Amino acid sequence: MRSLRRLIYLKIARMSRGSNTPVPSIISYDTKIKGDIWGGDTIHIDGKIEGNIMCNEVIIGTRGYILGDIKAKSLSVYGTVNGKIETEELFVAKNAKVIGNAYYNQIALEPGAYVEGNCIPMNKKTSVIEPVKTDKNPAVKAAK
Repeated sequence: MRSLRRLIYLKIARMSRGSNTPVPSIISYDTKIKGDIWGGDTIHIDGKIEGNIMCNEVIIGTRGYILGDIKAKSLSVYGTVNGKIETEELFVAKNAKVIGNAYYNQIALEPGAYVEGNCIPMNKKTSVIEPVKTDKNPAVKAAK
């Protein structure tokens, strides 16, 4: 039954985004990853990641925990991030924790959000986010 619900969710997500738009990657609560994540359109994380993340959109769920740096165009934090953040749009929910410096163009902090570090606006002319090219990733080169 659980797999059927997941298939229905993925089908609805694919239909709502269009046939050529990828479905978001979901890292569930009981998943732990040690290593970097490069590329991808949208990643929703409810598990634990020990490594750096670079993609277009990252959503850290309420049970999500990141120990590493994040570079993304859009970052929504509902869980915990322990590392440097570089993003164009940053949202930190009321029960979320951000430990480390955050560099952003736009920011929204809900009352009650915990931030231990500096929130530093970037120069709008300088975007830290560049298109992700997997050829630059040493792991991908080694695999080829």
